[in-house]
Amino acid sequence: MKFLKKSLKILIITIFLSIFLITGLYLYARTIPKLDINNTGSYYLYDINDELFFQGNGTSKWANLNEISDYVKKATIVVEDKDFYNHHGFNIPRIIKAMYVNLINRDYKEGASTITQQFAKNLYLEFDKTWERKLNEVWYTIQIETHYNKDDILEGYLNCINYGHGMYGIENASNFYFNKKASDLSLGEASMLVGIPKSPSNYSPLVNLEVAKKRQKYILKTLLDNNIINQEEYEKAINEELVFYGKKEKINLNTLMYYQDAVIKELKSINNIESYLQSGGVKIYTNLDLEAQSTLEDSVNSYITDNEEIQASGIMLDPKSGGVIALLGGRDYNKSEFNRAISSKRQVGSLMKPFLYYAALENGFTASTSFLSQETSFTLGVNNVYKPKNYNNLYANKNISMASAIAFSDNIYAVKTHLFLGENNLVDIAKRVGIKTKLEEIASLPLGTVELSHLEIANAYATLASGGVKHEPFFIRKVTDIAGNIIYEHKDTSEVVLNKNTTYILNDLLKGTYDYNMIDYAYPTNISIASMLTKDYGIKSGSTDTDNWIVGFNEKVTTLIWIGYDDNKILSNNDFKYSKKIWATAMENYLKDKDVKWYDIPSNVVGVIVDPISGNLATEESPHKKILYYIKGTEPNYTNQVFAEYNEPNINVEKKD
Repeated sequence: MKFLKKSLKILIITIFLSIFLITGLYLYARTIPKLDINNTGSYYLYDINDELFFQGNGTSKWANLNEISDYVKKATIVVEDKDFYNHHGFNIPRIIKAMYVNLINRDYKEGASTITQQFAKNLYLEFDKTWERKLNEVWYTIQIETHYNKDDILEGYLNCINYGHGMYGIENASNFYFNKKASDLSLGEASMLVGIPKSPSNYSPLVNLEVAKKRQKYILKTLLDNNIINQEEYEKAINEELVFYGKKEKINLNTLMYYQDAVIKELKSINNIESYLQSGGVKIYTNLDLEAQSTLEDSVNSYITDNEEIQASGIMLDPKSGGVIALLGGRDYNKSEFNRAISSKRQVGSLMKPFLYYAALENGFTASTSFLSQETSFTLGVNNVYKPKNYNNLYANKNISMASAIAFSDNIYAVKTHLFLGENNLVDIAKRVGIKTKLEEIASLPLGTVELSHLEIANAYATLASGGVKHEPFFIRKVTDIAGNIIYEHKDTSEVVLNKNTTYILNDLLKGTYDYNMIDYAYPTNISIASMLTKDYGIKSGSTDTDNWIVGFNEKVTTLIWIGYDDNKILSNNDFKYSKKIWATAMENYLKDKDVKWYDIPSNVVGVIVDPISGNLATEESPHKKILYYIKGTEPNYTNQVFAEYNEPNINVEKKD
């Protein structure tokens, strides 16, 4: 009882203070210039060729109020803000009721935003939900109510709210869902659209028709209960068979919104951008290559045809700049808006190994350095034995070179190298190439037991692709105001973090993952796509029970593909067939008409014909012959072959402090 009395006292004081403050703000708002609600908050997205691919405060078409179906207008008002025409921006009784309900329940159970408040919020990008942001929303609401009549406000609101799938504004939504003008919507169609903005990812009929129909029924019942429609109209609308069009007019890519979401996320981090949105909007020039985006999407759709549940992500980066030229955060934005490429972290498996081998090459190893590949137990301390396995328990049971270990993704070789060097070396190289996630110095790190974001690991490989130059991945090249004045421009933060000679050697070794010359006791991990490749690539695949990856590159582009389930469901054998073919198809199609060559051999690097399995110099009797590359002076010769480990199946490793 004491809590209730105290809560009511706080509530009453808050209400009086709020009324006093808001009254003063209304008076002040009359003295300042009015906001341009038709242009404020607008943003225009341009691709790498400076071609417009998305426009508006979400909307590319502004519909006048008389060009919008009465059903839409009436349903929106009765569902969102029944007293819209009777308040001055804030529904005080509704606010009091909401505050009371939330105080009693000690939780946020009820909201009280009016159409004007929602319009004020939607005029600007969805920045973080801070108190400052909420106060700005109140101030914008007051300005709008002071300078515009209710019809103007309703018109603006209907032209900027989110109807899902990147469709902002009723005219866009009407065209997208039903291929018709907003003025021509039937009651059934209008009630379906009006139900979407409350939660576009849940109430879109293209995502979940059953849930969308329930929401539509609620809209229609509310109209009926408020005597806006009669029983006959209600029944007709409920039973109307809706035909969904579901296409954008110009660029019909189901994944393009993933790229746009990433752009908006980056835009939020730019200082003072909101002030420019208030003054008329901004033009955003991105790295988007529509050819790359289309190729990425088409490649996924070409192979994943028999599994609705499995998900995919893909990223294409320009290694020379760090620019993200294509991004696929899922298979279809219409069905799932979660952007896996930038928001998900997953175990990366063997994708960590190349960074370990760079550390090894930097610390005296060569492409020929060999370790014994056989089942091995690593004693890391008292009662601490680590026993990694090779895929399918397949071991060479002989000494193999680093070239072989990379081609076959040998786990035993990787762990031996890792422990031989000291676990800190891999952590150091990972940081240097751009991995920001904090990594633990543990024995299993080279096998990818760490969770990384998709963009993070893709960018680390782009550092290899650039010859050792690290860039920060970015989407936005520049931002201008509506008049074209530059207000932000991406600054090159490139940094040389790897030795170009060592990087060349490692990149060449990654070509061995699909080289027929490497076939021996096992097949190279990417041999299944060798026949699909017409150009040279450095490639590494990786897998866990729940994640399947492949990343590959040349000097032109770095591409990552991930396959998995959002709920971490174990992948079936059939699920592992997708990623490599998707990657190969995307790369080959994107580069088919482009002049691409492999990297020039640095002057301090020499190629030698060796047996790539053992790493020794090739002889006439050698079953395998291949050119491997070395820093001059480290290549094997007839008097100095390669380091070879003795047959020691159990290795004791003293942990370092």
